[in-house]
Amino acid sequence: MKTYSAKASEIQKKWFIVDAEGKTLGRLATQIAYVLRGKHKPTFTPHMDMGDNVIVINAEKVVLSSNKELTKLYHRHTGFFGGLKTQTAAEIRASQPERLLELAVKGMLPHNRLGNECYRHLKVYAGAEHPHTAQNPEALPERTLKN
Repeated sequence: MKTYSAKASEIQKKWFIVDAEGKTLGRLATQIAYVLRGKHKPTFTPHMDMGDNVIVINAEKVVLSSNKELTKLYHRHTGFFGGLKTQTAAEIRASQPERLLELAVKGMLPHNRLGNECYRHLKVYAGAEHPHTAQNPEALPERTLKN
């Protein structure tokens, strides 16, 4: 039996759309990362960008379980001494609602060049409108989205 390794010319990319309204943040992020990475395809090759493009709408209506809205902290550093900035999930949702989902998905992708390339295929929008209608996105199949 031979191991199959996909070539760049054989990769077929599709566009999927996901409505985040009422979905739990972490569970939705894992499913999106799974599709961005390409693990849902039978021809998955670990060292290639096999994943599809994912559009997420209604990101502002994603749900955080329990009281994580007030207790979950996000840290970033400015690069200067004493430059650690901390925000709660509620503060991030108020200023940039799509950022919560972007950070969750980015943390679930590989932390290397391949992960950065996969992350570029994620498009997140706070509202219901998106500018990607020309790509004819399909709804992500329910077998991939388990809730």
